[in-house]
Amino acid sequence: MESIQSALQMLSNDKMKQQYEEMKAEVLRNPHIQTFLSSKPDITTDMIERSISSLHQYSKELEQCHHCPGLEKCPNLIKGFKPELIIRKSYIDLEYAPCDLKLRVDEERKLQSLIKSLYIPKEIMNAKFDTFDPDNPSRLEASQAAYEFATTVIPGESSRGLYLYGKFGVGKTYIMGAIANELKERRIETMLVYTPDFFREMRHSLSDGSFNEKLDRVKRAQVLMLDDVGAETMSAWIRDEVLGVVLQHRMLEKLPTLYTSNYSLDELEEHMTYSDKGGYEELKAKRIMERIRHYTVPIFIDGVNRRG
Repeated sequence: MESIQSALQMLSNDKMKQQYEEMKAEVLRNPHIQTFLSSKPDITTDMIERSISSLHQYSKELEQCHHCPGLEKCPNLIKGFKPELIIRKSYIDLEYAPCDLKLRVDEERKLQSLIKSLYIPKEIMNAKFDTFDPDNPSRLEASQAAYEFATTVIPGESSRGLYLYGKFGVGKTYIMGAIANELKERRIETMLVYTPDFFREMRHSLSDGSFNEKLDRVKRAQVLMLDDVGAETMSAWIRDEVLGVVLQHRMLEKLPTLYTSNYSLDELEEHMTYSDKGGYEELKAKRIMERIRHYTVPIFIDGVNRRG
């Protein structure tokens, strides 16, 4: 019985040795490994023998990179990283570097993080100028002004923004999204805010102590976009302690603010005069509107409702 077991063991060992030699031969035929070995004249046969496992791993992962299934399905030991051969003392080892695809994805995520939004639909975040249809003179004028702003503005030096107004669904918010995406390519931070929900949140933030933090976040954005101004229920507190404070800071720091609204500037001023306590507050409304009129270019956008 013992002799049979010994014979089987020998056969098993012989088979494993054969498989190992075949694997080693295949690994050493890899042109990338041959190039590496030929570039390192100090590599000895013993170093290669001690490093077959690393060379095999390198060959396997490099092949997987050549047939890349995409970053999410990357089968490599470290997802999104490609292997590289290095000499480490008396053997050949692996180190990993991000592949070109991961570098591109990381860069896109980094750029996308420059666009911050509050209550803005996701489709707006993907808006581009080259997909905007300027099918009437007003839409053409608006898109041209928006593109010029996006490609030339320098926050901290130029504070003049845009005031896009017109009826519902004519593309005002879409243009804002296109501006934000153009600005991210210039690495300029943008914050898009749906104004009615933002004002509502600011009221609630008084109770949880987050008011100042949230207000600072908005007022300090390099480029601020206030979407649908005038759709909110106006109160003296919102007008003076939120909108007024934001616009005053941005005026002093030369940070541009852009707006969309269903109201013209005159109509928005009338909206601002109403007080939730009753009566009108024309002087306070004029103060707010002065910061909007003086620091924006008003552009009317006409057309059909594209959301209906």
